[in-house]
Amino acid sequence: SPISGTTGMSLTAPSRVYTVAILAMGGEGGGVLADWLIHMAEHAGFDAQTTSVPGVAQRTGATIYYVEFVKADVAGRTPVLSLMPVPGEVDLVVASELMEAGRALQRGLVTPERSTLIASTHRVFSMTEKIAMGDGRVDSEKLLRLCQAQALRFIGHDFSAMAQQQGSVVSASLFGAMAACAVLPFTREHFQAAIRDAGVGVESSLAAFESGFSAGLSASIASDVDKSVLDGGPTPRAAQGLNSPVVKLGSRLEVLRPRIEALPIRAHATLASAVTKCCDYQDLNYARLYLDRVEALWKTFSPNDVLLEETVRGLALWMTYEDIVRVADLKIRSSRFKRVAHEVGLKEQQVLEIREYLHPRFEEVADSLPRSLGAWLMRSKFLQSLMRPFLGEGKVLETSSLRGFMQLYLVAAARRWRPGSLRFANEHREMMRWCSEIEALSANRPLLALELARAQRLIKGYSDTQQRGKLNFETLLRSLPFLKNDSEQDLVSAQNLKRLADAALADDVGAGLIAALRALGLEELTVVHHGVTVP
Repeated sequence: SPISGTTGMSLTAPSRVYTVAILAMGGEGGGVLADWLIHMAEHAGFDAQTTSVPGVAQRTGATIYYVEFVKADVAGRTPVLSLMPVPGEVDLVVASELMEAGRALQRGLVTPERSTLIASTHRVFSMTEKIAMGDGRVDSEKLLRLCQAQALRFIGHDFSAMAQQQGSVVSASLFGAMAACAVLPFTREHFQAAIRDAGVGVESSLAAFESGFSAGLSASIASDVDKSVLDGGPTPRAAQGLNSPVVKLGSRLEVLRPRIEALPIRAHATLASAVTKCCDYQDLNYARLYLDRVEALWKTFSPNDVLLEETVRGLALWMTYEDIVRVADLKIRSSRFKRVAHEVGLKEQQVLEIREYLHPRFEEVADSLPRSLGAWLMRSKFLQSLMRPFLGEGKVLETSSLRGFMQLYLVAAARRWRPGSLRFANEHREMMRWCSEIEALSANRPLLALELARAQRLIKGYSDTQQRGKLNFETLLRSLPFLKNDSEQDLVSAQNLKRLADAALADDVGAGLIAALRALGLEELTVVHHGVTVP
């Protein structure tokens, strides 16, 4: 019996089993995609079966949907179909995101002898990538090349963006690519009819289907990938000038444009982002202070554009360190409420409650106070013993309520007094020491100076995370006298400092850094973690 809307069409296919594996995360319509396939196959006279195996993707629930179908036996016998995809026996593998394609490769579902792989090339970062102390992102380019090498045919495009443009989800555009690749014994009209028969979001799904079909149809060679992804994407921002459409300055910051333009063009994009961040963090005068420091550095570094770019990036990140004032400010912004509402799919008649789980340490409270008061509080063991029990259990605030919102609003309002705080004085003293060390090294040890500039990446986040990063960074600073005064060349000294920085980012307990210090013969340096000093 033909599919609804395709009367008069007939299908002829050999008596073989067709196998399809769909890897998708929650909310991406993987189940709908499997249902469309089953509906299409059954109405075309196939015996069909679908199963699903839920899993965990460290982002949201991940599921493997497996579909098998075979032409109905003329004798009426019922086939026995598999419940799980078998490595080497899958005709078509569909992945809703690039990491899901990687999972399919890892499981052996994609083989160069048989499998066509269709994958959306966008990324949804996993928790392990997000919480890494360094840049923990999986190299998308390597993953794409692996997809090309492992599949009989690889069709990779940003199918998610295609679907979003049509107001649909990625499953619809992937369905279009499945129709275009001609692996399954169905026509384009059969695929479209399956969407119509479902009766939900038909118009937007069909529009996304057409976008996916066009992208899949363009795969006229054995492997078709969005070449801009493999070629590194658009021109890096660092190579673009201030007048590039990628680089924008807000109206308040236009007064700073001449000062930025006077600096090397290589750093323009970084500087534009930096002054915007500094102004948002504090005020326009704070952005001016940042440029004052950058201009002073350039007088020393000229003509070392690379060293300047790396230093001004690290300086901007350090000057906008995260404290309880900054955290409170970000949590009550209207843009955040809109983003959360969009992410949860808030409807007009629904009420959204947002609860914040805060756990400030005693040190963070003292740091936010005026310099003299905060220093006195840090010295007072008696006051610490009184306050720590109240901070130990943390606090839950409902920022969607007036009471919770106002509490964080008052904390965020303390931004105007931040320059007089104990934390501000300590941070700026430490960052100027870092700048001075870079300046001192730039003349005779430019490569070592560059690695020291890049080592600022160890300092990030807030609370315990930032404290660990600072301890590691301090260890690297203490290693400088040994690295710069030895008889080794600048390149070797720089490589050794990079080795220490990479080791510090390898784990959050300091084991890697300790091993790296010992390998360099620097056992006399100590690393402190969780209150324990380890030689």
